[in-house]
Amino acid sequence: MKTRIKELRARDNLTQIDLALKVGVRRETIVFLEKGKYNPSLKLAFDISKVFEKKIEEVFILE
Repeated sequence: MKTRIKELRARDNLTQIDLALKVGVRRETIVFLEKGKYNPSLKLAFDISKVFEKKIEEVFILE
């Protein structure tokens, strides 16, 4: 799964730690998400999308 998390974090000037704190996960989880090595739960995908004010499918792209 591809994500736009890194791009959206840069747009909003957020670090991986900032995003992790906002959604209640460890920074490593954000790292794995950005690398496409972790599939988030629906709740986590929703929480991340909410931070960026985007729909889930605008943040997470199925390949």
